[in-house]
Amino acid sequence: MDEYSLSQRMTAEFLGTLWLVLGGCGSAVLAAAFPEVGIGLLGVSLAFGLSVVTMAYAVGHVSGGHFNPAVTVGLCTARRFLSRDVIPYVVAQVAGAVAGAGILYLIASGKAGFTTSAGFAANGYDSYSPGGYSLGAALVAELVMTFFFLLVILGATNKRAPQAMAGLAIGLALTLIHLVTIPVTNTSVNPARSTGQAIFVGGWAIKQLWLFWVAPIIGAAFKMAVPFIVILPGLLALSVLPFHLVGESQAVANHLHSYNEVLPLMLVRYCGSSLPAGGFIADATKRPPNDQGPHGGN
Repeated sequence: MDEYSLSQRMTAEFLGTLWLVLGGCGSAVLAAAFPEVGIGLLGVSLAFGLSVVTMAYAVGHVSGGHFNPAVTVGLCTARRFLSRDVIPYVVAQVAGAVAGAGILYLIASGKAGFTTSAGFAANGYDSYSPGGYSLGAALVAELVMTFFFLLVILGATNKRAPQAMAGLAIGLALTLIHLVTIPVTNTSVNPARSTGQAIFVGGWAIKQLWLFWVAPIIGAAFKMAVPFIVILPGLLALSVLPFHLVGESQAVANHLHSYNEVLPLMLVRYCGSSLPAGGFIADATKRPPNDQGPHGGN
């Protein structure tokens, strides 16, 4: 990307994120429930995926095609993106998302009776979750899905992978994420996308916006996410598993008890270790800092 200036790359990120919001959120607001021919959850999921695929090929060669602050942070922690460019990229992405939401608002408000009280494709939890899912469920969904989204991005853009297919793999991953989590949070995995819609909805959407910054960024930063995704769920499951459900074998009970004692030590040791900032995956996917490739966002 050395042949492009920072301002050119920021412009690409601005346009890519704008397109993502206009295409993805626009499909949810304008087309999802259109009488008789509405595209529904499947159509909205595809729209988000297609928006990333198209922009990854259109401007990915300019900026790397992040379109998502969580992707930018994740690539930085994996040593695939320069830390000095993180803030400019995030600023451009948020600005693009707000611009996309503004264009969508202008279009949607052209219909009599339009109001953002229906949600305007904003992300939420509890009573503002499409399926009524709790804060805890929303946190897990956003964190885990962002983690795997970055896993796909890092793998698809690795120099050993077919480079021409990277944009398609990333777009399909985003489609799958939406198919699973739209009922939970309306699917964020992208703080910029959440911010743009929240600004126009206001109220509850602004109050709940913190989750859609915190969870995706933790999920994208692999060393921070691994304890949540790998160790803590096992610790929680084993802590609440009644021994009588696995029979009366004292040997089994002793084994589970020992495992419960070891897991917290594993967690403490892992979090306090001296692994590289990007964790295991960063080591497995190293490439020169400027060799960014199309990465995609949400």
